[in-house]
Amino acid sequence: MRRIFCALLLPVLLTWWTVPASAVDTSAASAILIDADTGRVLYEQNADEPRLIASITKIMTALTALEHCSTDKVYTVQSGDMAEGSSMYLRAGERVTLEELLYGLMLSSGNDAALAVARCVSGSVERFVALMNRKAGELGMEHTSFANPNGLDHEDHYSTARDMARLARCAMENETFCRIVSTRSITIGERTLVNHNKLLGWYDGCVGIKTGFTKAAGRTLVSAARREGQLLIAVTLHDGNDWQDHRNLLDYGFSAFPRTLALTAGEQAGSTRVKGSFLLTAPVTVGENFYCPLAAGEEAEVSYSCPDAVTAPVAAGTVVGEAVVTIRGQELGRVPLIISRDVGMHMVRKP
Repeated sequence: MRRIFCALLLPVLLTWWTVPASAVDTSAASAILIDADTGRVLYEQNADEPRLIASITKIMTALTALEHCSTDKVYTVQSGDMAEGSSMYLRAGERVTLEELLYGLMLSSGNDAALAVARCVSGSVERFVALMNRKAGELGMEHTSFANPNGLDHEDHYSTARDMARLARCAMENETFCRIVSTRSITIGERTLVNHNKLLGWYDGCVGIKTGFTKAAGRTLVSAARREGQLLIAVTLHDGNDWQDHRNLLDYGFSAFPRTLALTAGEQAGSTRVKGSFLLTAPVTVGENFYCPLAAGEEAEVSYSCPDAVTAPVAAGTVVGEAVVTIRGQELGRVPLIISRDVGMHMVRKP
């Protein structure tokens, strides 16, 4: 049993025991594996080393487009949208919606689609790339620079495995993005677009997200998989064995760092004094469940914080503080603390 005083930040250690998993290794020059819900890094290798990223660039292209334009906007394809490399085979003068372009961008990895998306959203490729870099700054992608929307090699176009994982985590919170990147194939008009991401069929629980390749960048891949409510994201850069490496990374994450219930909704978190009521104190409980990835023998630290006192009346469910979950100093998440019962005012009768 644990005693908790809400006025303090009091750490509580939670120890979880799981079946140990063997270490994992990759053929990649850079790699990272993260838990998407908490952002916790489960594996990394040269994760902050800037490299060419090829077509995984299009994750940012798609996210930027979705945040700045309606998917039903119609665009007339220009001759300047034609580009070398992979293509969805657009034709100058053709009218397409932004959503159709996004499917061509993320499934067929169309370099033509990338240029068309940029002009559809911003009117010019240059203005669109500026939006991409602004978004990178907002996400804290400190070692990233975009020079184009398609990922073709350029000295000012690079990122890191960690930055791309941060981007993928954000992108996978967008429902439309998730729907597109999890689609194996789709027929739009006369076109049948097939997703280049083989893991959608090869790996149980895979939900996306993007492949990439140029001779200079090598094979690049960002993948995401969900099992039993846990979403993991893997990134590899310059990896000649990326399909197998991603399967190994995801398997390692799910087995070595299972999603574990650290806090339970309704769990007692202490009490706080009440002013202006017959009740001297009011019970405080955890407002919602919180899960986090924990390995064998790890200890998660939970700190509770709420005011010394509240003033009546207070309705049940009122948020009065928060519980902060950390592991080795890294914050994994925050959960609201609530008053668990109605607290009425003390009414003074006049003589």
